[in-house]
Amino acid sequence: MSRMLDDASLGWRSGPSLPGWQGLSRALQHHGQCLGLQALDGLAEGSALQLIHPDLHPVYTRLVAPPGLPLESTSEFTQQAACGLMSVHGRASGRPQALGVDYLAALNAALAWQASLAAAVGQLRGGQFTEVSLDPLRGGLLSIGQYLAGATAPEDAERLLPGEYDAFARPPFVSIEGTAFELETLDSQPWRHFWHALGVPDSLSGKAWQHFLLRYAKAVAAMPAECLDALARLPLAQIQAQARASGVALVVLRSPAQRQADADYPASLGGPWRLTPGPQAPLRPAPRPGALPLQGIRVLESCRRIQGPLAGHLLALLGAEVIRLEPPGGDPLRHMPPCAEGCSVRFDALNHLKTVREVDIKSAAGRAEIHALCADADVFLHNWAPGKAAELRLDAADLQRTQPSLVHAYAGGWGDASVSAPGTDFTVQAWSGVAERIARASGTRGGTLFTALDVLGGVISAQGICAALLDRSLHGRGNQVHSSLLSAADLLLAADHDSAAPPSLLQGVFETGDGLLALDCQTRQQWQALGRLLGSTCAPEDLPRRLASADARHWQTRCQEAGIAASQVHQDLAGLANDPRLADCFGRRAYRSVQSPWSFT
Repeated sequence: MSRMLDDASLGWRSGPSLPGWQGLSRALQHHGQCLGLQALDGLAEGSALQLIHPDLHPVYTRLVAPPGLPLESTSEFTQQAACGLMSVHGRASGRPQALGVDYLAALNAALAWQASLAAAVGQLRGGQFTEVSLDPLRGGLLSIGQYLAGATAPEDAERLLPGEYDAFARPPFVSIEGTAFELETLDSQPWRHFWHALGVPDSLSGKAWQHFLLRYAKAVAAMPAECLDALARLPLAQIQAQARASGVALVVLRSPAQRQADADYPASLGGPWRLTPGPQAPLRPAPRPGALPLQGIRVLESCRRIQGPLAGHLLALLGAEVIRLEPPGGDPLRHMPPCAEGCSVRFDALNHLKTVREVDIKSAAGRAEIHALCADADVFLHNWAPGKAAELRLDAADLQRTQPSLVHAYAGGWGDASVSAPGTDFTVQAWSGVAERIARASGTRGGTLFTALDVLGGVISAQGICAALLDRSLHGRGNQVHSSLLSAADLLLAADHDSAAPPSLLQGVFETGDGLLALDCQTRQQWQALGRLLGSTCAPEDLPRRLASADARHWQTRCQEAGIAASQVHQDLAGLANDPRLADCFGRRAYRSVQSPWSFT
């Protein structure tokens, strides 16, 4: 089967693993296989990743960390604690806890490959980019960027703490048989009709709609008990029939094994992108890049919510000029509170590096304007509903008639799967098995209300665009690249399934004298070191008493000095943003924005 870059004469090596974070090394290798690059023997000379091509100087990518947070004593579990992911997931899962999958490994592997591919593009355009540094903690902080912005807004900041909400009073819903399922609609009218038919008063369904609509933005969705009880009294078949009659989509939670039996799964497993090369075409003239590898690359982005805007944001962090196309009057999400300086901080966190152009894509004049803009662009990125690009005559074939060397990128929901539901984060979690895997780890009945797949899907989309730009530079042709939330979910679980790591001897979040501490003892040596540190055996039930003599930050330092993976757990994201060790991770905006996870030399 053809892979993304299997005809590009590119080779790669990965370096020695971090002792406690083997999942990151596995994810780096899995991404290389999905891209179709040739794996070379030997180590990457102290780097996590090395990219090689006959026409390039080798690109070395290494991992770095803020002072006081050494990578040598870190793991997936403690990284999820350190970056605030445990706190965000814990808002709706009952307590601060990890997702139960190697999420940050998959995310940071994609970021490492993305930067390496971008550096190669920068070299082919005359730049000098041979070394990339990636801070995985910043990668983790980037994943919760919109929640961090909401928690640190100058006015009406959100203080949503783990454990404040009932972990079972939220989607997914449950039928009388005990079957868990997600509901989805992007319109309030079908939602009200559905609940009215079930006997739920409009006042309650309206209240439920407000929580349901904002679940992606706040990672909580407290449903009225009357709504949950109405569904729990009915068989699934009756609920499905009413959902169809009301125009509400219903997706039953499936297991990873059920997903693996789908006809489209083998192709998705081969890689989360589909690259379709175009004919040979001269590349658009662009200046030589300076400090960042994609400087001089122009991107047109027409996207909503998180997945597509995050992809555009990452390309901007790599130096691209990103022009965001918004409808007349601007994107309505600009006004979602909390706000700073007249703009939603959540929206600004993903879009502040872009310039904006208002275009009515429904009009002939607006579509002509997009064609004119594409004449001087390198990438067109959208996440419209399936078929809309062709309907508007703005698909790859249309726009490449204007600019033959254009990379036409689509960040979709379902990929090639045939599912009768909007392809949103939560429906894809349900269908892919991700929700079931996270539910099993979290002790809940569903996945996470943290937008795990929107974020990972955005990173995967940007990674695919960088690969498509590299293909374009090497072969002198335009192309189109498709990715989806479902392909990101498959990538996440495939890397997780390949894990052969033994379970930790001790892993959990524990009370200290002040604050929570995440501990991950993976080896007998770490277990023994913790015993020496505490002067006792390490029975989990005894740890809070032993740790009560000092605060979480003290124990984090002592554990790291002893080679034990440990991290303070900031339940309040405002506290995370004020941690002095993380000061360099944040930009100086009205709220805490996350700095680029990369640097280049």
